[in-house]
Amino acid sequence: MLPIDVKPDKLVKEMSDFSRKLGRGVENLLDAGEIDTGVTPKEAVYREDKLTLYRYRAEKGAKQGKVPLLIVYALVNRPYMTDIQENRSTVRNLLAEGQDVYLIDWGYPDGADSSLTLDDYINGYIDRCVDVIRRRHDLDSINLLGICQGGAFSLCYTALHQEKVRNLITMVTPVDFKTPDNLLSAWVQEIDIDLLVDTLGNVPGELLNWTFLSLKPFSLTGQKYVNMVDLLENEQNLKNFLRMEKWIFDSPDQAGETFRQFIREFFHKNGLINGTVQIGPSVVDLKQITCPVLNIYAEQDHLVPPDATRALRGRTGSTDYSEVSFPGGHIGIYVSGKAQSQIPPAIAGWLGKRAEEEEGPRAKGLGPRKKKGQGPRA
Repeated sequence: MLPIDVKPDKLVKEMSDFSRKLGRGVENLLDAGEIDTGVTPKEAVYREDKLTLYRYRAEKGAKQGKVPLLIVYALVNRPYMTDIQENRSTVRNLLAEGQDVYLIDWGYPDGADSSLTLDDYINGYIDRCVDVIRRRHDLDSINLLGICQGGAFSLCYTALHQEKVRNLITMVTPVDFKTPDNLLSAWVQEIDIDLLVDTLGNVPGELLNWTFLSLKPFSLTGQKYVNMVDLLENEQNLKNFLRMEKWIFDSPDQAGETFRQFIREFFHKNGLINGTVQIGPSVVDLKQITCPVLNIYAEQDHLVPPDATRALRGRTGSTDYSEVSFPGGHIGIYVSGKAQSQIPPAIAGWLGKRAEEEEGPRAKGLGPRKKKGQGPRA
């Protein structure tokens, strides 16, 4: 066993530095004030029950594409992760790349929502939001970006309503829910979902949050708070840390019946892979997705392993399928500086190329796209 070389003068210095950082950090914590959530200006264009559909405002004079992009986020946690701060905003960078961005904010379900089903969310809420946007822009179809569980919802929606989706982008989206390296899935397989929902009704967001944190208990519940001391002296770094903490613990409850169905259909039955997911009267067949598909995954994702996402390849009916990998984790793909320089430009470039290809036949005199702008007015 090697001897531990601890020099007294070095130890004294480290303890002094730690005390100084901690003291200064307490002052910064007391002065931090309210931590904002979402930084890009937006307007509500449609509301229904707890849901709000937002349209983000581009910089004055900025060009925007003709076909809007709707972001469908997961029900778990809050969608402002995509717009967490000025220099770490997927939304802002998509706007800068010329995208016209909308986002569904699911809000906070309560007891009145406990009987909502997957059919209500996918054939109901998402479909009506898509129709609102189609009507506002007088288009027959729009672009869809689904994130995590929202990506699974977007796959189901596109398979059932392909005529309304021009291009589909999935981001850190689980497709195969039973890959060998999926620790979360291994835990979920043992859950008696009927007992859980019948007992609790809506599933508490706090319960799910601590489940996710327990996947990496040392780094997510211990080490990061030790490392936080190094951030306390810098007011901006501290606020960035607190924004992340606020997001992590801002976990809405889950509508009981939707949660029951999602666990059963996606985790227990692995229904996307097996073609058995039942949404209302219909069964989801991924082969019904014929539009271009861009599938984005994170190489160090501990919640949705890369193999779980890459399983989408070859399972849709699209002849235009692309993948983009990011060397980071499930959260880093939204908030890291490297991600911001890579992912929004990749999405915009991919959409732009397909827009140009689509415009080609029209430029040759084949006529405009037929309009089918139906749905509720915003």
